[in-house]
Formats: sequence, structure tokens, C-alpha cells
Amino acid sequence: MTKISASRAGIIGATVAALAGCAGMTEEQRGTATGAAIGAATGAVIGSATGGKAGTGAVIGGVIGAVAGNVWSKNMEEKRREMEQATAGTGATVTRTSDNQLKIEVPSDVSFAVGSATIEPRLRPVLDSFASGLGSQPSMLVRVVGHTDSTGSDAINDPLSLRRAESVRNYLEDRGVSAGRIEVAGRGAREPVASNDTAEGRAKNRRVEIFLREPQA
Repeated sequence: MTKISASRAGIIGATVAALAGCAGMTEEQRGTATGAAIGAATGAVIGSATGGKAGTGAVIGGVIGAVAGNVWSKNMEEKRREMEQATAGTGATVTRTSDNQLKIEVPSDVSFAVGSATIEPRLRPVLDSFASGLGSQPSMLVRVVGHTDSTGSDAINDPLSLRRAESVRNYLEDRGVSAGRIEVAGRGAREPVASNDTAEGRAKNRRVEIFLREPQA
């Protein structure tokens, strides 16, 4: 088994502490701290493994990581706040995923009626706000995923979930978002977020998820 030097162990310990200390920070601060911590650990290990000084590698890696983490936050934070305002009181949730995507989860009472792929009026202002901000962020990509509850067969649910995602895509296209930026998928009833044994749970599972991400470098 490969032994970890004291310097490497110290950097790894500091990284864990830094990540644990992200609670209570803003998204921008959290992105900077997380990027710096991961960059420092990576730089230390690479520097030590290649014969350089772990401390020097940690400093360089930390600077690079901080910049990368902060760049994500600057690009995404404005959109996150915008979507939180647009969805306030609707029941939709706006979160940042672990892989740095912006996720908007829209429940059935906002998005679609049972068995329908026609966009409900309450969803339109949310999509209008989402589309309006993308004009100034032409590189960002969108993924729309439709879901159903377990009522009915896969032969019904799979195409229905896809049609719902396509309805959102078509709506965004009509508001100037290029079709080439939008990916759609239908998951049917395969990815429930609640029990399908109750009406409340089934309502939660009938949903649309919209993801916004930056292209990979």
C-alpha cells in the first residue's frame, strides 16, 4: 500500500475541513471555496508525485480551483436567483446539483394536467423567465426531462413523459432559444421521487425537470 506523506495528509485534511465549512456561504462563496479546496489537494498530490513541492502545488492548484469555482457561480448564480423569483409560490423548486447544473423541478399542478402534454398556464411565466435570460448566455445548454406516475403502462407513460419534455422544448424555441441547445428525454414512471401508493405521491411523480448547464471545456 502506498504511504501518504505528512504534507499530503495535511492538504487532504485541510480540503475536507474547507468543504465542511461551506455551510452558510453564498453560492458564489461556496463555489470559490470548494474549487480552491479541490484544486489545492489535486495540486499538492501532483506536485509531490512529480518531484515538486506539495505546498507549492497546493497554492497553484488552489488559485486555479478558486477561479474555476467562482466562474461557475458568477455564470449560474444570477440565473438561479432569477428562477427562484419566477417560481416563488408555484411549488417549483430551484436547486444546484452536485455536478454544477441548475435544476428546476416543476410539479404536476403547475406543469401538466393528468394524461396531458399541454403546458398549463401557470408554467408559462416560469418558462418565459427561463428563456429570457438565455439570450445573454448563448453557450448554456438545456435538458428537459419528463416524468409520470405509475398509473398506466410503460407503453402509455413513456411517450407521454417524452411529449411533455418536447412541449417545454417547443415553448422555449418559440421564445428564441435555439433547438440545438435543448435536449429532451422521457423517463416514464421509472424515476419516482415519492410513493405511487398515494394520490399525493403520484402528483409529485408527475413532474418536469429542467436542467441548465455550461458546456464542457
